[in-house]
Amino acid sequence: MSYCEYCESEKAKEVHVDYHNNWYGFPLEDDNALFGRLILEINQAGLSWETILNKENNFIDAYSRYNITAIANYGDEDIERLLNDAGIIRNKLKVNAAIYNAKQILELQKEFGSFKKWLDTNHPLSREEWTKLFKKTFKFTGGEIVNEFLMSTGYLFGAHVKTCPVFDEVKLEMPKWMEL
Repeated sequence: MSYCEYCESEKAKEVHVDYHNNWYGFPLEDDNALFGRLILEINQAGLSWETILNKENNFIDAYSRYNITAIANYGDEDIERLLNDAGIIRNKLKVNAAIYNAKQILELQKEFGSFKKWLDTNHPLSREEWTKLFKKTFKFTGGEIVNEFLMSTGYLFGAHVKTCPVFDEVKLEMPKWMEL
């Protein structure tokens, strides 16, 4: 069963339906929003997406509303705070990856003007090419994390099946050069 079919079924939980209908596959323009999605995808590794969706507001609060500059400047006290926050995933590798990745995005912003422009400059790439690029640039970005991040932000095809009512809505929001 595809995610679309699940979200259209009677057994779908509201948190999934909302994400599917309003966020999944829709392009994001804001660097902080893109980085926030990357943080969520990294934290989902080894866990259910439902767990992450249920904790999303906690992540937003714990990670300075995904402010890249603020997170890049996190120190030992912030790491300790995050590792003691029961509202998020308390994994030292994931916390450290968020901080490292924020610093990397600041560098990309200097070079390309924004994280989004870096993504746009490299688009289109295959899933394998994206994964290689992400692994070279960021921490804790394996194939599935990269795939879901890119699908969820409209850079890779596959967020919605063509028969899904949201498919055409997502397609309308994509720039012409990103079309499915």
